Amino acid sequence: MMKPTLVALLVTQALIIPQALAADSTDQTIEQLKRQLNEVTEELEYLSDRLDKPESHAATDRILFTGDFRTKAHTLHYQDVVWSPGMTIQTPQGQMMRSMFDQGQGYTPSPKDIDNDVYYTTRLRLNMKAKVFDNVNFAGRLTMFKNWGDSTGVNVFDSWNSFTMDGTSSGHPNGDYLRVERAYFDWKKIGGTEFYLSVGRRPSSYGYPTNLRENELRGGTPSGHLVNFNFDGATLGYHTEHLTGMEGQVVRFCYGQGYESQWGNGELFGNTSVDDVHLGGFNIDILNDGTNFLQMILFGAKDVADGFKGTMSMPDELLGLFQQQGMGNITPVVRYQPSTNIGDIYLGGLTFVRDEDNGIKWFTSLGWTRTDPNGNFGMFGGMNNDPLYQMTSPTEAAPVGVTDSEAHNGYSVYAGVQIPVGSGKFGLEYNYGSKYWTPFTQAQDDPIGSKLATRGHAYEGYYIYDVNPKMFIKLAALYYDFEYTGSGSPVGAPQNIDSVLNGTAFSMLPAMDTAYDVNASITVKF
Repeated sequence: MMKPTLVALLVTQALIIPQALAADSTDQTIEQLKRQLNEVTEELEYLSDRLDKPESHAATDRILFTGDFRTKAHTLHYQDVVWSPGMTIQTPQGQMMRSMFDQGQGYTPSPKDIDNDVYYTTRLRLNMKAKVFDNVNFAGRLTMFKNWGDSTGVNVFDSWNSFTMDGTSSGHPNGDYLRVERAYFDWKKIGGTEFYLSVGRRPSSYGYPTNLRENELRGGTPSGHLVNFNFDGATLGYHTEHLTGMEGQVVRFCYGQGYESQWGNGELFGNTSVDDVHLGGFNIDILNDGTNFLQMILFGAKDVADGFKGTMSMPDELLGLFQQQGMGNITPVVRYQPSTNIGDIYLGGLTFVRDEDNGIKWFTSLGWTRTDPNGNFGMFGGMNNDPLYQMTSPTEAAPVGVTDSEAHNGYSVYAGVQIPVGSGKFGLEYNYGSKYWTPFTQAQDDPIGSKLATRGHAYEGYYIYDVNPKMFIKLAALYYDFEYTGSGSPVGAPQNIDSVLNGTAFSMLPAMDTAYDVNASITVKF
């Protein structure tokens, strides 16, 4: 071994020197000792080089772990909540009329307020980094996110926000499990060029400008205004700064698969008819100079299905719609998979963020979505439309199509500012989404639902107090003012909230007029 050899050489030298000094101090003896000392010095330097290289190599090859731990307390309040299921019927004259389910199957509209005075969550995130080679790196993140006193992993299905699925597992409390939120490699400067390739479970959450409210650096590649969702896929990028002179400019083509339609879905029975869901598009950092950030995003999701693979617990209310008897607090856990492809979704956006010299940060972002239905529908509807039924008897109806086969554009605006105040920072944010606004932000960890998916108005104010560089406290208030149903989902026709409340429109899942979330959290980073 190298280290024992080094010790032996030192001991030998220590024994030689006293013996040499005991002899006659002749010039010949002194020269001999000098030569021996030089030889030992050279050997020590050689061994030192041999030791440093493997030790350094082993150290850099190990995975570096960092992370953060957050405890958060909410008080949640919902105003004018109503569940009013029904269906749209085509009359013999070709007109459409809305029919509410009768008292035996559902519930007549009866708005009420619901309060959850205290709601606690704990989130643990472990970041992993490793240098594989000079131009190859690995990165990943493991996440645990849970309610206090709950590790069931399955929620009672009362909204799309309560559906446990692959794309949102890191942003919804689902038990004391460590889940892989991210795991990917970066292969940079391929062949000595400015191209890079990244493949795996890509970082697609907490991108600009949503990272500001989290008190974090940019966490994801795409704009957080349009995307906060776990994706499996690949990115091929090219740094164009040397061509355009625009600092930090990067052009990326991104691809992902949002749904596997066959494996694990009983395909050996030969009755699966749903196609895979594929996503692709461009993400361009136009400018990123440390002060200004400007990004454009444009992508599409083809053959979107009427849901995702996932699990949920069916409540008595929904069981009653299918003539099944519920059992109160005992609810069956079911695995859901889509029944059909309902169309395509296209998304685009432009985001600008600026960091002023005085510490003020501000941003504006514009988002656009387009839903293009194909006429298919599932249990809860088609793409931004509902099934259309025709009465076949006084008590029975059969589906004959959908209520709306047109493509629809949605838009959203998002703006905010963060101002240094004392030992922290004060922030204000506002966003608005139109009737058909349909982004991929369902993994945002707002318990009422992703505020950026709101079809209506959302307001947020917060103060972040920096206890020290590795610890901060955040106090926040978030207010939702919904104008249409279906926030965060492309399934089903958006209905005007006021119409649902007065009984002239229906909603297959509970809807609400307004809601607010007041919360306090403490986060430590390590």
